[in-house]
Amino acid sequence: MRLMERWRSQSKAKRVEIYNRWSMYSLTVFVPVSMLLMGVQQLHKESAHIAVVALVTTVLLNSALSVPLVRAALAAHSGRGPRPTKLLFVHAAAAQLGIWLTLLLAPHHAGKPPIGTTTIVVFQLLVWVVAPTIALRPLLMALWSAPMLVLTVPPLAIACESVAMAVGTVVGSMIGLVFCAASCRCSAWVVKAAWELDRAQEDRARLAVAEERLRFSRDLHDVLGRNLTTMALKAELAVQLARRGRPEAADQMVEVQRIAQESHREVREVVRGYRTADLAAEVAGARSVLRAAGIDCAVDLGPDPAALPPLVQSVLGWVVREAATNVLRHSEATLVSVRLSGDGERTVLELVNDGLRAEPADHTPGSGLAGLRERLAAHGGELSCDRGDRFTLRAALPLSRTTAPARVEELV
Repeated sequence: MRLMERWRSQSKAKRVEIYNRWSMYSLTVFVPVSMLLMGVQQLHKESAHIAVVALVTTVLLNSALSVPLVRAALAAHSGRGPRPTKLLFVHAAAAQLGIWLTLLLAPHHAGKPPIGTTTIVVFQLLVWVVAPTIALRPLLMALWSAPMLVLTVPPLAIACESVAMAVGTVVGSMIGLVFCAASCRCSAWVVKAAWELDRAQEDRARLAVAEERLRFSRDLHDVLGRNLTTMALKAELAVQLARRGRPEAADQMVEVQRIAQESHREVREVVRGYRTADLAAEVAGARSVLRAAGIDCAVDLGPDPAALPPLVQSVLGWVVREAATNVLRHSEATLVSVRLSGDGERTVLELVNDGLRAEPADHTPGSGLAGLRERLAAHGGELSCDRGDRFTLRAALPLSRTTAPARVEELV
């Protein structure tokens, strides 16, 4: 159960990496160990105890080294860690040691090792090729593979009983190595793409916040820039008139006062437009942002959401804005549904997404939902969250308490 909770608490990119990493573990650990059991049985029949010990030790060593190496190679390929150069050298040396011990210590008949020995050597090569293919670029991988193949292929061919068998073993080994390297490279590319998409989603959320801040600052500049310039000119003119004893100075100061009051009103309008909005406009904006992130959005606002009191629309608009932000930042949703309903006494807004991610044990709740809960409670409403198969955010707001103080300015 805890394993499933940990799996669900991981991001989608992390799940992709875990799946591909364990697929490679199955190639570098489980398959060689299975082949090792068959090889040990054959060698044991020949009473080559030293060869058995050497073979078991080297194959297990290569498999053990491949586990941290594959993990580090995937991190390096996706740009989340350094290239494990030292570990690559150690793994290559261990692979060569295992291959030569297998060829030299296996019981020979007429100068040839048993047929199963070549199979074990080929699988040790397959174990070795996985990590360098992921960690190194193709050209560097080709240069890295050349010494390994030069040291391995000739003795492998010599160990075969006939020319035809040698050609078949070498060609089959090369095809297997190329196929294994291509498969591992593709898996690493999938992991890299998943992490890039994860970072792109985070960047999209930050850009959306930055764009909103720029819009707000631009509106404030447009509103205050002209008025403040006019007030400065009017005040300077009033000073000059006052020094000359002209009565028009008072008229100019009255004009400055009027412009200041007008500026105050316009700033409140800008802030109100930033902090409150029409419910339908907020839903439309959320749907646009979610679809841009690849998330489908189904909307059902009933017959006429504009008939709701302005204060109700403002509070519920905040709920929609916060819910959309949470979906982008904290979920892996593919579908979000927004539904507005009411019975004449209260209005209920439900937002459901199918990308629920389990919370880890050390998770610290954010302040977004807490702020929404306080905002709704101030107007007699309530906010609830349902963590079933899907995450449901439900905001209920009574109309009786929100219709009377129907001034939106109370939220500003």
